[in-house]
Amino acid sequence: MTTWAVSDLASVRSAISSGIRSVTFADGRRTEYHSLDQLLAAERVIEAALKMQAQAVSGVLRRRTPYYRNGL
Repeated sequence: MTTWAVSDLASVRSAISSGIRSVTFADGRRTEYHSLDQLLAAERVIEAALKMQAQAVSGVLRRRTPYYRNGL
């Protein structure tokens, strides 16, 4: 699992807005994407990973429990 930095998200967003297909991340990796769809998918993945990292650091754990009704 890759640890993402906020600067990585900023780099991907900058590439999306400028139309550039290659992105250099904070750890030195360079990735070239084939389409805008791949860049947008990478943005979603990095954003979700950053949210999960923030929740892990804050200690907030959320669980959803389904509620079932008997119907009677």
